[in-house]
Amino acid sequence: MSAPTVDLGKLHGGLRLQAYKVESTAAPVVDAPVPPLLILPLIQHTGSAAQPIVKIGQHVLGGELLATHDGALGAAIHASSSGSVIAIEPRPVSRMQGDMMPCIIIATDGKDEFQDATKFRHEPSDLAAADIFKKISEGGIVGLGGAVYPTAAKLRQAKNGPLQHLILNGVECEPYISCDDMLMQAQASDIVGGAKILLHALQINSCFIVIESDKPRAHKQLALAIKESGDERLVLKQVPTIYPSGAEDQLVQLVTGREVPSGELPTDVGCLVQNVGTAAAVERWIRHGEPLTSRITTISGDGVRSPLNVRARLGTPVADLIGCAGGYSERAKRLIIGGAMTGKAMSTDAIPLVKATNCILVLSDNGGAGDELPCIRCGDCADVCPVQLLPQQLHWYGIAENENQLRKHGLIDCIECGCCDFVCPSHIPLTGQFRHFKSELRELEYERARAARSQQRFDARSTRLRLEKLERERDLTAQKDVARNVGADAIRAILERSEKKSRPDKSSGEE
Repeated sequence: MSAPTVDLGKLHGGLRLQAYKVESTAAPVVDAPVPPLLILPLIQHTGSAAQPIVKIGQHVLGGELLATHDGALGAAIHASSSGSVIAIEPRPVSRMQGDMMPCIIIATDGKDEFQDATKFRHEPSDLAAADIFKKISEGGIVGLGGAVYPTAAKLRQAKNGPLQHLILNGVECEPYISCDDMLMQAQASDIVGGAKILLHALQINSCFIVIESDKPRAHKQLALAIKESGDERLVLKQVPTIYPSGAEDQLVQLVTGREVPSGELPTDVGCLVQNVGTAAAVERWIRHGEPLTSRITTISGDGVRSPLNVRARLGTPVADLIGCAGGYSERAKRLIIGGAMTGKAMSTDAIPLVKATNCILVLSDNGGAGDELPCIRCGDCADVCPVQLLPQQLHWYGIAENENQLRKHGLIDCIECGCCDFVCPSHIPLTGQFRHFKSELRELEYERARAARSQQRFDARSTRLRLEKLERERDLTAQKDVARNVGADAIRAILERSEKKSRPDKSSGEE
């Protein structure tokens, strides 16, 4: 049985960018050595911080649970090698662009011993959907495409909707990043296994595994793995190599022809999108008992000597991983976590590798595209916008702080892909502006919600005080009524006694 392949339609807008991936994909994935220190942030996911369950001085094994979440949106954290917990303290992290965040620090012991995985292994067919979701949550698995949304929460939400298709996203359209390409080449069977587990849990019968047309080796390995699985629910599709065809909403439209409405999710049109790395992580955890403790990451750019892909332990300092790529070249000027289009510049390489780190990019330029000039309203930004927004209008409305027009023109729908920045002849940092404008809108929403909660508390207190006052008045009125009644009875009794005394005593015989 062959795996059907379809070359799909054109993405609206977008860019054909130089890939810069030949160097990092020339050799197989390299296993990075275990570092002397592992730095594991308590937030490596969307949601609340994980809560530590280990103490300073405690010895831990690889795979051992270090921190868990309290049932709210979050993800567990596991040790990625054996050693001793020497601190739980703030360290710089990439999620906060180098700002400090609480981390568990492990001094590794060089033994790299892992806990017994056999007690965590399961045959997926023996598990109900709820059990699989619970297991995925316990494994600390999050979306490895960059958003790091807790996978179990996303699956539960999807299962409650009109779900028809699972889409595994292997579209890696951003320059330099090649970790998913290498994963698909090296672990195609894990991706297929994870897809089957997810289909079983979601109780649907359609899965599209989607890659770009410029990944022939990954295509070959996935097609072979699908054929060997004999599972006709799995269909391999490819999309044009256009950035940002890997964005969720754009991928759904390319694969199914369905447009995700503004403000809604792919699940609202019957599609659940998961990264191929997430599917592989599900397979490794459910079938093999391996929680999420490592990932493949691209180390690239003209600021490192030997670009490559490494399989590294979560918590490994970026400085150590740069060493795996031969160290910094003399041209190194800028460190970016993520890709050239959407990544964030860092001021230190002391930050650790986390679940979201798909690329460590070192470039020779300082990031300046030239002096910013006034907008000339050329319209190039609108032509390349994959969401069909009008970036030049958003630019002006943002400067004018016109909240209504920002919302009306779809600012919230901006996926921050950077296409508009790339083509702007005036070098306006549009994506950075939009990110800032969106944060201001969220702050306004937060303040309004807080004001509404305060108003609700005030109204509730006013109502309570009014009711208490009415209750006191009713009690006082009742007391007065009782007093009046008691007084009247007493007066009546006195009069009756007086009247009785004034009457002749008939028993004495007197008249």
